[in-house]
Amino acid sequence: MTAELVRGQNHPVSQSRVEIRVSAGTPVLALASLADEQGRLTGTEVLAHPGARSLPGVHAPADLADRHTFAVDLDAVAADVHRVGVLLVLPPGGPVRFGAVPASYVAVAAADGGTEIAGYTLTGLDAETAVIALELYRRQGAWKVRAVGQGYADGLGALLADGGMAAPAARELAATALRTVAPAKEADVTLAAMPTLVGDLRAPQTPAQAPAPAPEPPDPIPVSGVPYAGAPGPAPAGDGSPPTISYTHPRRRRTSSEPPEPAPRAAAAAEPGQPPRPVAGDASGWSMDERLYNQVWGMFEDLARTVAAYRSAVEFADSRMDRELDDALSDPRHRIGGSGNAARDTARARREELVAQAQAVLDRDLVQLVAEAEVVEPALPASYARWDNPVWHGHRTPEEGPLALRLGDLHLPERPDLRIPMLVRVPLERGLWIDNGRTGSEAAMAMDTDRLRRAAMDMAVAHAVRLLAVHPADRFSVHVIDAAGAGAASLAPLVRAGVLAAPPAAGAAGVTRTLAELTRRVDLVQMALKAGAPEDLPPDVDTADQLLIVHDFPHGFDDRAVTQLRYLADEGAAVGVHLLMVADRDEASAYGPLLDPLWRSLMRLSPVPDNHLADPWVHHAWTFEPDLPPQGSRVLDQALDRVAEARRTTRP
Repeated sequence: MTAELVRGQNHPVSQSRVEIRVSAGTPVLALASLADEQGRLTGTEVLAHPGARSLPGVHAPADLADRHTFAVDLDAVAADVHRVGVLLVLPPGGPVRFGAVPASYVAVAAADGGTEIAGYTLTGLDAETAVIALELYRRQGAWKVRAVGQGYADGLGALLADGGMAAPAARELAATALRTVAPAKEADVTLAAMPTLVGDLRAPQTPAQAPAPAPEPPDPIPVSGVPYAGAPGPAPAGDGSPPTISYTHPRRRRTSSEPPEPAPRAAAAAEPGQPPRPVAGDASGWSMDERLYNQVWGMFEDLARTVAAYRSAVEFADSRMDRELDDALSDPRHRIGGSGNAARDTARARREELVAQAQAVLDRDLVQLVAEAEVVEPALPASYARWDNPVWHGHRTPEEGPLALRLGDLHLPERPDLRIPMLVRVPLERGLWIDNGRTGSEAAMAMDTDRLRRAAMDMAVAHAVRLLAVHPADRFSVHVIDAAGAGAASLAPLVRAGVLAAPPAAGAAGVTRTLAELTRRVDLVQMALKAGAPEDLPPDVDTADQLLIVHDFPHGFDDRAVTQLRYLADEGAAVGVHLLMVADRDEASAYGPLLDPLWRSLMRLSPVPDNHLADPWVHHAWTFEPDLPPQGSRVLDQALDRVAEARRTTRP
């Protein structure tokens, strides 16, 4: 049975000799690219095309056609090649974009006309003229196929440059491949005409200027004290018009060379006058997970900036109305004959007009972001997905760790139903603190204390299960300190599945033992790294990443234990020991300012909706909502069962 893939999905390829079949809605140029483990196109033989059809292990089609077949021998692929990409390119003189032709279908099948193993229909394309349809990639000695669907409006040259080739080399190679199928009168194109064929690469570049992975944006930061409701808006323009804020997101892939529209998403419209069609994974990145991660952060920034523009416009309209009302009241002429009322009505009308204009722009932008969220959310991998996402039903223990982790959702009051996933990079650069106290949160103060504490511990367990489920079976360990045993009910799934490194530590003795073990691990790994000999660790040191869940701090902690905990919070993350605290800060008030550095080093999260997080751009106060499994769902138990089974099968 053929596996029908969607964008970002992968499927094992158990045979070494396969063929790749392409059925396009129009004659296309079909090529194969060879890349290293990071997806970089390096070396001299990176593209199989009609002018150079054969590379080690890959034989490309010869002509321009709507149907193609590649012959691939994975055993013959060079050892330094980890990705074989299938590229489809519209030829010069043909359709101007993939969105104007029927969707192409690409399949991997057994060699010599055998049955199909996996297929992928390239939907959602628009202005693109070159696209990476799918890729065969090597992972731990085995091959898989992944549906990619990443397109480039600026053509093959842009695609090759995005793969790491220097711009001149990308331009030359793209022109060579296109020249093999272009009519004679178009083969000798000049540099001035080349941008329409292979992308606008006329600007002088050097290899050091080749496109690189986008820098990762900062995590959301906790707002100290009273939540900051927004940064001051820009000054009004000199002509009295409302201020403007740029929505441009520097990391989001554009699929059009046209000037950007004044909206969060500057993508080409499907048809004139129609809004852009969102596509999951259309941000930059070397893998689908990285593209989705960058796309989510792009949505987060777009929402922050479009709401900032709306709030700034409303503030400007209010201040302008106040100024005009003051002028009307201070002018003696407006006190005679009722002209003052007319001036006030005019000022209010102008205010309403400006607010209506701002609201229309906001509504337009929010419609686009909602449409994008509806496309992106179902495409997220398990580490990014909500617990109610169907991806968890078919999830299996992965072969490599995740790029990022979902902690919950973020939203603003202008559109509470538009939820942006809150993703943080993994390994965690800072510990997490789930605040089970009632101080400073209206939602927490309205909740029963026992229910609040249970919700906080349930949230911690859900994070632990997610981390276990999205890491390889032997690459993550979880330790628990529950000195008073108050978290036993929440911890029951972890204990039942047998996935903890040890039973939950209870009492002062358990606290001392667990902290001593993890402190020793941090010390030994630090010394080994400084000595340049990480392989010389003692055999009893667990090299897997560690998560320490501390419940009911500071119960059971003496001064030495507090010092060790602070040490783990400060030094542990750099060597794979991560801290997750479930605590009420008020209960540790006896330590005074001694623990202030500890609380500041942790990212505070709330087990109930609370607006205690700020974005790093305009500093809106965002409402954070934790992501917990649906009531009555067995998704946590099922995920833990798979983790336990994977551990049994990987043990020597």
